[in-house]
Amino acid sequence: MKTAQVLRKAFTTGRDYEKDKVCQELSTLGKDDFRSLSLILYSRKFPSSTFEQVSQLVKEVVSLTEECCAEGADPNCYDTRTSELSIKSCESDAPFPVHPGTSECCTKEGLERKLCMAALSHQPQEFPAYVEPTNDEICEAFRKDPKGFADQFLFEYSSNYGQAPLPLLVGYTKSYLSMVGSCCTSAKPTVCFLKERLQMKQLSLLTTMSNRVCSQYAAYGKEKSRMSHLIKLAQKVPTANLEDVLPLAEDLTEILSRCCKSTSEDCMARELPEHTLKICGNLSKKNSKFEECCYETTPMGIFMCSYFMPTAEPLQLPAIKLPTSKDLCGQSATQAMDQYTFELSRRTQVPEVFLSKVLDTTLKTLRECCDTQDSVSCFSTQSPLMKRQLTSFIEKGQEMCADYSENTFTEYKKKLAERLRTKMPNASPEELADMVAKHSDFASKCCSINSPPRYCSSQVGKPHLLFSGIEYSRIPVLRLCSFFFFFFFWFFFFGAGDRTQGLALPRQALYH
Repeated sequence: MKTAQVLRKAFTTGRDYEKDKVCQELSTLGKDDFRSLSLILYSRKFPSSTFEQVSQLVKEVVSLTEECCAEGADPNCYDTRTSELSIKSCESDAPFPVHPGTSECCTKEGLERKLCMAALSHQPQEFPAYVEPTNDEICEAFRKDPKGFADQFLFEYSSNYGQAPLPLLVGYTKSYLSMVGSCCTSAKPTVCFLKERLQMKQLSLLTTMSNRVCSQYAAYGKEKSRMSHLIKLAQKVPTANLEDVLPLAEDLTEILSRCCKSTSEDCMARELPEHTLKICGNLSKKNSKFEECCYETTPMGIFMCSYFMPTAEPLQLPAIKLPTSKDLCGQSATQAMDQYTFELSRRTQVPEVFLSKVLDTTLKTLRECCDTQDSVSCFSTQSPLMKRQLTSFIEKGQEMCADYSENTFTEYKKKLAERLRTKMPNASPEELADMVAKHSDFASKCCSINSPPRYCSSQVGKPHLLFSGIEYSRIPVLRLCSFFFFFFFWFFFFGAGDRTQGLALPRQALYH
């Protein structure tokens, strides 16, 4: 009972604070800009929803805000309207974004339900599907319905690139709509679009690249992101030393931890150029491809060149042994894990997304031995098992992605068909074609160095893939649970980390 009272008091305090902040923003931005910002926030929070569902939610929220922030509004307006919205969201024909967790939230009452609803959000889009229309199509839609065009664009772009820092997303979409408004009313639209796109190029690249790296950071978290960047660099420059690549992996991880959720307009624009200087300082003399990257004329050009650089041929070095109890149970455990990750990665060409998965679990399992009464015996038992699992996983990964990076997609599918025909001589032509289709689809999404971690990790163990032969599920996995509570103005608008202290964006980043 005492905990519930404390929680309720904290909610009331936080609720009033957020209500004041939101009312101030509505007053500062005006209804139209406030509505545009709401559309961006909901689109990135619920990227799997339809335009109609998000639009309906925005309509309800803007209406609620206007009514409850009006001068002389009923003091109970907030509680009344959010309760009504909560009840409406639980109706079977609710017009709002659909989420599998909604039904569970609807079994709760009052405050509990609102907090449950606030925590709901969709997984981000790992495969952005936004395709920009042609200039003629843009202007035709804009002239027909300027407001409708703007809303549709905000939804499409924000739902596809919603992991980009919010100020970047707001800034780019504002610039894009300004371009459309200018060029579609220009006497020479084609020339106008060309000129405007050239001016926006760096902002566009920064936004899309930030979405990529922040999406991975959101999927992995800080520690696993650090491991991921270390693996990628070791695979790209296997001739480098750990001392060359580890600081770069740590630096990029720190940048993402600061900038991906930052409300500072220039965080990424300021931090990434400094990171590229470090890349060139550490690696341009270690690898000819990195040296070429460092001749790019802009920091974003350098960053993109190094980001999309494929893996190099792994070094032919003696096999590396797993860390021992002495390595992992002492004060130098982190260094030992970094060294093993680096050494294994520079010897291995399996995609990072899978190497990260198996390495993370292997090292965590061995470290669990440190908490047992007889850690040495635990290591003696677990190490051979982990080594077999690790080797099997890597071999399957290499088999799954064999020939993909060295061939065109058509050639890859031909070689894949030949390998599968040899592996399964009794398969019918239809079965073989189905296997080729599924394996090639997997390879196209998961066999590159920057493959999306959520999707590709989920494919391990699927029965139609070669990975299914690995008894990966038997490897113990540590459970990590994090809970973030902040009490927001309404139950959808401030959920899932978009605004932990109210959105304090610079005025020039918002719509005028």
